[in-house]
Amino acid sequence: MSFESALTNPIFQTIAQCAKKMDVECYVIGGFVRDFFLNRNTGQDIDIVAVGSGIELAKSVAKALPNAPKISIFKTYGTAMIRVGGVDIEFVGARKESYTKESRNPVVSEGTLEDDQNRRDFTVNALAISLNPSNYGTLLDPFNGLEDLDEKRLKTPLDPNLTYSDDPLRMLRAIRFATQLGFTIDSDSFQAIKSNHGRIDIISKERIVVELHKILESPKPSVGFQLLEQSGLLEKILPELTALKGIDDVEGQRHKDNFYHTLEVVDNISKHTDNVWLRWTALLHDIGKAPTKKFNQKVGWTFHGHELKGSQMVFHLFKRLKMPLNDKMKYVQKLVFMSSRPIALTGKNITDAAVRRLVFDAGDYIEDLMILCEADITTKNPKKFKKYHNNFKIVRQKMAEVEEKDRIRNFQPPVTGEEIMQTFRLKPCREIGQIKEYIKDAILDGDIPNEHQAAFELMLKKGAELGLNPIP
Repeated sequence: MSFESALTNPIFQTIAQCAKKMDVECYVIGGFVRDFFLNRNTGQDIDIVAVGSGIELAKSVAKALPNAPKISIFKTYGTAMIRVGGVDIEFVGARKESYTKESRNPVVSEGTLEDDQNRRDFTVNALAISLNPSNYGTLLDPFNGLEDLDEKRLKTPLDPNLTYSDDPLRMLRAIRFATQLGFTIDSDSFQAIKSNHGRIDIISKERIVVELHKILESPKPSVGFQLLEQSGLLEKILPELTALKGIDDVEGQRHKDNFYHTLEVVDNISKHTDNVWLRWTALLHDIGKAPTKKFNQKVGWTFHGHELKGSQMVFHLFKRLKMPLNDKMKYVQKLVFMSSRPIALTGKNITDAAVRRLVFDAGDYIEDLMILCEADITTKNPKKFKKYHNNFKIVRQKMAEVEEKDRIRNFQPPVTGEEIMQTFRLKPCREIGQIKEYIKDAILDGDIPNEHQAAFELMLKKGAELGLNPIP
């Protein structure tokens, strides 16, 4: 059956013509073909397999295109890439692969199209459409991948134990695709993931994080994290999360399962933000609860200081996974640390001072913090659910009033350290910091307005208390 309707992009005709001149068979394969049949966007990446040299075909195609696009060549892998009209086109020679136990990097040799389809991770990614004159547009589907697409099923072309043992990253890819596409993993395939989950140790942390990001960026990330947990992979990758699993019962007092609560929070927040780092915050916001959990006969289960502990754990987790230890990590740390602050303001008597401090401490992250706290409401009691959300609406309203009146977010005290030094003829010293902190607290507590004159007068008062005399 012909599927020329998948080949409307003029680039396919160019590739076909170049391959014909070189007397090389070529096919479009993988995600582009899969997504065509799923009616998903197929425009970003195109994989071309040539029965011959993919690099030489790429060079020929680049020469045939207007303005000859730059070619990126990766000789180690026998691949080349060109970018045309915002689309990345990767060329690879058809190949066989053999693996060792210590590495996911295969020993590669030239092969046929069949060899190349055999080495693919899933049947739905082994679908190929011919770009050859004799059967242009014909689908080659040796593993019934089209049927698996219809059934929304992920299967491996070959024995799944071999597929996952050879390249353990495929286990994460299976779970990622299941999460992104709403597919189920074939039972034999999932059993093979469970049997081979320990092999994930040979995969670089950077590659693991790429897959975690894609799971988190999915519409419903909990699907992926439950599969990670059921397969044993989560314990290997994010033990901080599996430590939250389970419910303890002492003297009839129980606490909620913080693992499944966390997954609910991640799904909730994913409805309101595409910011993957805010989704990371939702995933990690309760990780401090496992090491701080205690039972008190008077009050039951407690998790005192879990926010601080959790924020400290974020650093170690990012470092272990080789994630960026920059402003992204600090953002996640800060929101985890502050994750309970707005909840403390949802009582009847919310003071302006408490709201000012919240807005000041959160700074530019205040909106994300509120989104996190609202996502953290997972109660199944309709009355409580409505009550908690209404309480946060009150906090938001109070924040808007305080911000409009006092301009608190990211404010700097109206009196600078330089002005304090000039007024009291000081060199850098501890007293300058004390005066600045005193003025800041007075503004946040509402004792004085956020204005220079009021702050200057308070500076003179505090200076006198410290035994400082202003220059006449």
